[in-house]
Amino acid sequence: MDISREEISACGALYPRDVRPPQPLKRARRQGWLVTRKSSLTTRGREPYHRNVLAVWLWVVALAISSAAVMNGAPLPTESLPEDIRVPGGQPPHLVFASDQPTGELESMLAEPGVVRALIDLKAGIALAPNLTVEEANLVRQLNREGIPVTAGLAVTTEQGYYLNSSNGRQAEVRFEDFEKWTTANGLRWADIVLDIEPNIQDFATLRQGRKWHLFLTLLGRYADVRRVRDAKYTYSALIREIRSHGYQVETCQFPFIADERAVRSSVLERLTDIVDVRVDREVLMLYTSFNQSLDSALIWAYGPDAQAIAVGSTTGPTSDPHFARLNWEEFSRDLMVANHFSHLIGVYNLEGSVRQGFLARLKNLHWNESVTISAESVRRATQLRARVQRVLWIVSNLPYFLAVILIVFAWTIVWWKKRRLRRNPQARGAAA
Repeated sequence: MDISREEISACGALYPRDVRPPQPLKRARRQGWLVTRKSSLTTRGREPYHRNVLAVWLWVVALAISSAAVMNGAPLPTESLPEDIRVPGGQPPHLVFASDQPTGELESMLAEPGVVRALIDLKAGIALAPNLTVEEANLVRQLNREGIPVTAGLAVTTEQGYYLNSSNGRQAEVRFEDFEKWTTANGLRWADIVLDIEPNIQDFATLRQGRKWHLFLTLLGRYADVRRVRDAKYTYSALIREIRSHGYQVETCQFPFIADERAVRSSVLERLTDIVDVRVDREVLMLYTSFNQSLDSALIWAYGPDAQAIAVGSTTGPTSDPHFARLNWEEFSRDLMVANHFSHLIGVYNLEGSVRQGFLARLKNLHWNESVTISAESVRRATQLRARVQRVLWIVSNLPYFLAVILIVFAWTIVWWKKRRLRRNPQARGAAA
């Protein structure tokens, strides 16, 4: 039957381009094979490869979004502030001045006119790291008689790392046993026991010696060692129960970044630095603005909502640590006022610098009910610091998952590429069969 061109055109009008009946697949003969032409992105009996890849990357995006949601839930101040923040005043706080001087030097300083009297008038306390000597026992008894509360900072020997961390939990238990025997033998009274949890000082020594590769391998091993953190928490939890059984209240001193780690639900900071995140009666965040004076008191404002108690400093400066800048009276008093907004207990590092700069006498005349101002720029910087720290902690914590996704995508790419080559080269496919 002959069909005219007019009838073909009419038939085409009945079926527009996008709704015409499907055309039969074109077939071509190649070397005796009957090959059906298909899309190069489609494998037989499976979904197109690009859909698999798309699904993987959608999963990565979802993971990233979930991390952003976690970080947005952290108690951060507003990123953009149109004006300065005015922090209202309050009642005078309870101040505790830390001292790491040798016993003889501390005795000489306390013997200076007006020092003990100022501490009594301020109702302030002193925090010491006892060396368990006879001279130190005499000093503590003197402070007990004066009515000055004394806090004991539990620490181990320098060879054992000094600060408490994952590497010396057992030594800390032995140290407390010796401390309690020494305390009972000398009839001493303590306000609290503080666990100063900081990284192992041996790590800093390794870095100063230029052994960066050795430190990198050490950190890499810690990153993969999840059990180390778990065992350390168990050890220190048992130590805390033991200390409480003797009637003491237990505190910890922690770096502020521990709050960021909790915000992103990570443990990578603990694993890398050896610090231990344990629950005690009160946690003191060491918010030393002298580490970065450009942040000013905004550092305290940013981390204050996460703090049960706050320590400020340093009043000594580079003489105690080269990384510290010495706070002047204006900076020191503003830090105290902002910290008092979040915590009634404020630790001060340290007593020596406060005495040498005449801060004790000026504290007696400080108007705690007055407000202080923090610049919007400082708050913005502190907020960005917290956001960066949390972002880095989350990425490093989830690094194995990112690497796994990359390897999976790479493997799929290799498999797809080989299958595509086999489809294009039937002889190679026959040889492979």
